[in-house]
Amino acid sequence: MKQDVLVLGIESSCDETAAAVVRNGREVLSNVISSQIAIHTMYGGVVPEIASRKHIEKINQVITEALQTAELTLEQIDAVSVTYGPGLVGALLVGVGEAKAIAYAAGKPLVGVHHIEGHIAANYIEHPDLEPPFLCLVVSGGHTHLVQVQDYNHFEIIGRTHDDAAGEAFDKVARAIGLGYPGGPKIDKLAREGNPHAIEFPRAKIEGSAFDFSFSGVKSAVLNYLNVCEMKGTEVNRADVAASFQQAVVDVLVERAVAAARQLGESRIAVAGGVASNSALRTEMQKGCDAAGLELLYPSPIYCTDNAAMIAVQGYYEYMAGTRSGLDLNAVPNLKIGERVQN
Repeated sequence: MKQDVLVLGIESSCDETAAAVVRNGREVLSNVISSQIAIHTMYGGVVPEIASRKHIEKINQVITEALQTAELTLEQIDAVSVTYGPGLVGALLVGVGEAKAIAYAAGKPLVGVHHIEGHIAANYIEHPDLEPPFLCLVVSGGHTHLVQVQDYNHFEIIGRTHDDAAGEAFDKVARAIGLGYPGGPKIDKLAREGNPHAIEFPRAKIEGSAFDFSFSGVKSAVLNYLNVCEMKGTEVNRADVAASFQQAVVDVLVERAVAAARQLGESRIAVAGGVASNSALRTEMQKGCDAAGLELLYPSPIYCTDNAAMIAVQGYYEYMAGTRSGLDLNAVPNLKIGERVQN
């Protein structure tokens, strides 16, 4: 009889302090998240120093709650997994330091996890039949990648953004039209009231890189449109701007992902990251996949945004593959997908 493997996951890469316990890489026993959105909203975005302080205040609490909710003790945990990059260096250090202390004190293996690989792994939670290989579109505030997931621990980047990430563009446009932070959910909500074809914003193509992205152009086009309206005294329909901008971004994401899946011979596309919860992206991606005969998978919104369950899931597969991190594990704010620096 197979013995269960229980992994404690810790996530603190940006502005969520999170801890979770996952059984056998698929079953979430607890998933506790302490969000700092209300604090950073006052500043129009994440303030790294404040984020780090809040992580220090909350991290023991969320870990304790995660263990209590799972009705487990540290002695029953098989491994401790933690995000060690990419992210804000101060924020990462809080989680890494905590994980090392717990692993040392409890005598448990320590497993460093790549934050974006964790986002990809979130798809395993609610799709029990999902196994590599598959194509994953990762869209978040800091990353936009097309990743071929060749195995649980083997990733190849097929396409990437050359400038702004999709989520970053959402935040900047939201700020420009007065929606504030966090921009993604607010644009998604306002866009439902607007006409996505009211304004024709550009869809950038990268010469010689069929699956790469660029979102600085569409962001600049929105800013230029707003400036022209201001100079002419023209009233701005914010809902139309939000809807038209969102449509431009979504069109590019869907077109690149479907084209990559076809060329690579993949039958499934998974979507991951905070922008994966965007309603327009989900709708248009489903249409694109249906037309191309592809299966579309994505996590529930709670597993799209930063959480520790996804870190525990990827931690499980790293642990089963023999990955172990030493107590000299450090935060790597610019860690690349597929990079392994912790052993």
